[in-house]
Amino acid sequence: MSERVFIVGAGRVGQGLARAFRSAGVEIVGVHGKRAASGATSHGALPADIARANTVILAVRDDQIEAALDQVLGGAQYSGPEPLTSGTVILHTSGTAEPAGFEVIDERGLYGGTFHPLVPFLDPDRAPELLRGAWVGIDGHSDARSTSRRLAGHVGARTIDIPAGGKPTYHAAAVFSANFPIVLAAIAAELMESIGVGSKSAESAVHSLMTGALANAAGKSPEEALTGPVVRGDAGMVRKHLEALAGDDRALGVYRRLSLAALRMAKERGTDPVALVQIEKALLPGKTVFR
Repeated sequence: MSERVFIVGAGRVGQGLARAFRSAGVEIVGVHGKRAASGATSHGALPADIARANTVILAVRDDQIEAALDQVLGGAQYSGPEPLTSGTVILHTSGTAEPAGFEVIDERGLYGGTFHPLVPFLDPDRAPELLRGAWVGIDGHSDARSTSRRLAGHVGARTIDIPAGGKPTYHAAAVFSANFPIVLAAIAAELMESIGVGSKSAESAVHSLMTGALANAAGKSPEEALTGPVVRGDAGMVRKHLEALAGDDRALGVYRRLSLAALRMAKERGTDPVALVQIEKALLPGKTVFR
C-alpha cells in the first residue's frame, strides 16, 4: 500500500518522523506547524493537501492533541474544501493520551490509534538512525494498528501492542528506560566530582560505564546481566557505600531503593540468602522488606 503521510506538529518528534519516513521512501504530504518554522511546509490553517493523505499523524504535546484533532476534523478550517476521505487513519504520538475525540471519528469512517516511538527525539536528524531496530507502541482501531505496523516496518522499527488500560504503566516503563538513566548518570558524575574528579572526566567515565553495562546486558536476562556488590553478596561493600553517601540524601535515597530492587534480582540469581539478609539489614536497619 502506498503511504501518504501528513504530520501535524513541526517540533522535534514531527520533524524526526518526517526525516525517517522520507529516508525510507514514504511520501510526506506535508508537515504542519502552528507558525512558520524550519521543517514545516505549512502553518496556520491546514492546507488542502491534507486531503491527499491516507494517514495523519498528530505529533503534538498531550495537551494539544484534542485541539489538533478538532482542527483536522473541522473541514471548514482547511484552506481548501475537501475533508479527510473515509478510511483515513489518524494517529497520535503520545504514550499516555486517550483523546476523547477518537471516540467519534469512527462515525466519520476514520480510524484512530497511537503511534508512540520509543525513541528520544532530542535531535531530529538522528531519527532515521535511532528508529532502525527501535520499538513503537501502538493501539487503537485494527486498521490504525495495521497502518502503524506498516509505518514502523518502513523505518526498520518493531511494534508493541499496548493493552487496553495499560498506557500509564507502559509510559512509566518508558520513563524508567529513557529518563531515569540520565538522572542516574548525573548523580554518579556529581559523586565523582565531589571527591575531586574533573567534571568532563566524570561525565565521560560514567557514560562509558553505562554504555558498557547496557552492551553486556544484550541477550541476557536482567538477573544474568546484573553486576556489583548486591549480586555478589558483599554486605561489607554496601556498608562502605552507605557511609560514603551519608551526607547526600538524594544519592543515598536512590542507592537504598535501587539496591533493594537489586536484592530480589540477586535472589533469582542464586546469591547466598544469608548475605542478602545482611545487605537488607544494612540498607534498612530495623525493617524487613526482603523475602
